[in-house]
Amino acid sequence: MHHFKSDKIRNVVLLSHSGAGKTSLAEAILFNSGAITRLGKTADGTTTSDHDADEIKRYISINLSLLPYQWKDTKINLIDTPGYPDFVGEVKAGLSVTESAVVVVCAASGVEVGTEQVWEYASEAKIPCLIFVNKMDRENANFLTVLKDIQAKLGSKCLPIQLPIGSQKDFKGIVDLVSKKGYGGTTNKEIEVPSALMGDVDSYREKLVEAVVEVDDGLLSRYLEGETINDDEIYHCLRQATLIGKVVPVLVGCAITNTAITPLMEAICSYLPSPQDKGPVKVINPATGIEETVEPVPESPLCALVFKTSTDPRAGRLSCFRVYSGTISSNSQVWNTNKNAAERIGQLFVLRGKTQEPASEMAAGDIGAVAKLTSTSTGDTLSLRERQFKLAPIGFPEPVLSRAIYPKSRADLDKMSTALPKICEEDPTLRIERDPDLGEMLLKGMGGTHLDVAADRLVHKFGVEVILGTPKVPYKETIAVPVEAEYKHKKQTGGHGQYGHVFLELEPLPRGSGFEFDERVVGGAVPRNYIPAVEKGVNEARLEGVLAGYPVVDVKVTLYDGSSHPVDSSEMAFKIAAAQALKKGLSQGQPVLLEPIMNLTIAVPDNYTGDIIGDLNSKRARVMGMSPAHGMNTIEAQAPSAEILNYATDLRSMTQGRGTFVVKFSHYEEVPQPIMQKIIAQKSQQ
Repeated sequence: MHHFKSDKIRNVVLLSHSGAGKTSLAEAILFNSGAITRLGKTADGTTTSDHDADEIKRYISINLSLLPYQWKDTKINLIDTPGYPDFVGEVKAGLSVTESAVVVVCAASGVEVGTEQVWEYASEAKIPCLIFVNKMDRENANFLTVLKDIQAKLGSKCLPIQLPIGSQKDFKGIVDLVSKKGYGGTTNKEIEVPSALMGDVDSYREKLVEAVVEVDDGLLSRYLEGETINDDEIYHCLRQATLIGKVVPVLVGCAITNTAITPLMEAICSYLPSPQDKGPVKVINPATGIEETVEPVPESPLCALVFKTSTDPRAGRLSCFRVYSGTISSNSQVWNTNKNAAERIGQLFVLRGKTQEPASEMAAGDIGAVAKLTSTSTGDTLSLRERQFKLAPIGFPEPVLSRAIYPKSRADLDKMSTALPKICEEDPTLRIERDPDLGEMLLKGMGGTHLDVAADRLVHKFGVEVILGTPKVPYKETIAVPVEAEYKHKKQTGGHGQYGHVFLELEPLPRGSGFEFDERVVGGAVPRNYIPAVEKGVNEARLEGVLAGYPVVDVKVTLYDGSSHPVDSSEMAFKIAAAQALKKGLSQGQPVLLEPIMNLTIAVPDNYTGDIIGDLNSKRARVMGMSPAHGMNTIEAQAPSAEILNYATDLRSMTQGRGTFVVKFSHYEEVPQPIMQKIIAQKSQQ
């Protein structure tokens, strides 16, 4: 694939609800362009984009795929993204490096939850879109019904530029509303437009012309005066209206039968923007912290963003990047602005699914890949050492579901420590954390399927077998009243005995204060050299409370008296005495269990608010406030961690996937007595 100037490049992301047919559409486009020689099928696991073992096994897209092709004199970098909501990180990465999107809608299902979500992402990114109504061969396929659904849910600016000829098994092709010509079959040959359709053609054409001429004052005046606007003028205005987001063209076809796909390919080249259309790129100068702009041309200084990292145990790390300005060449050196480190660039590649085509250079506007970068990760900017830039990082969502992860065997434990960071590097929406109190390793992600796929990936990529389970709740223990406790450790055997005697004062501290140790021994009742041993004994014993063995917090322990023996006293004796005195004091201080309370910020459509509030009440949550805006309600609440371990799944179920939430730790609170008894009983049975 030879080099293209930025005005002859289109970077386009495919978006949809899961199952709308993005992957089949991408396959048909690649076939029509000559990039592949046979049409693969999702059901057979033979498509270009779904080549990963997990994708073939589950029949869904999991990773974004780069699918470049050439159409006439234009290079299109098509990015196929997953429709399943757990893999939203891949969608965000795809959106971050493209100037436009094609939103795919099923002709039988209409606008689904995932469609609305990706539409919102595209709107936030402020990129022009085309809508493609796919699967016109399906039973119950009805274009006009789906069009009404699109206009009701995505906006009235979504206007058809085509109408289908026939429907379901009779679907033959499309009518271009501007030229009023019919095109059919896989070869896009001109066919006759049924006379029964001409009324709709005229009606929808009039609405389209009326909308697009508004971008040109001269044409608008002529149109209002009743003059005829020719087809070329309409096409020109349609492009301008699409670029500024005033109109979203709606096209129709069927990817599986490869019917009316070529007109979509033409529309991508004709109506969607090139990197040059997008204009200067905003960058930060790291030396000054001031925002600057660079032109998206090969002559500008280099500025490229790494948006995807994949790890292969044999081939190593592969980094996908988008060049925003300048040129990056094989066998050169660049500067990683984020890591402040030089990177050697080896052989550049053009990726198409899993195939790699060598490239000598990639110029402004283009997308490519390079292997074995040492310090670069997703979101890093590559530039020149003498002219450094930093691009805005990709806004990946925070993980919302946690699972405890255990190795299946001792051999897996050794390999797990190196494999887990690698899968987290591949997918920034995965996190790995260690709970310091419980010693549990936690894998965090966007949902159950996301974490299951991560576990499968550990097996087939790194040979590590793991078990995922519900994480334990990091309860704590404390006391409710101040107490004093004494313990004398006295043991006499042949030779030296053991003697340590301490008096401890325990007092509760405000929540979140932690644990404190102090001493106010007078007169050498406890010799100074044994006080560190007392502190050590107290600190070790506090890690296992008296109620259910959880760490003790929010307590101040003061050593105020004791006694010693000139021969039998030792550090070990005082350490044992201190530990036992602490346990005794905790038992007498009306011990209570504390549980972590989390802050929840939940965004749901207005009509689900009642259900969400009811569910929160059943989870012992407190609603702190609500703020409605644009048909959505943001609910601020606090809930015990134990009640929301599976909230990601619960919320998705209650809102049909329309709700989102963010969770953060807030503070610890006392567990209600009945629940505390249950926790203690469960712990004692383990």
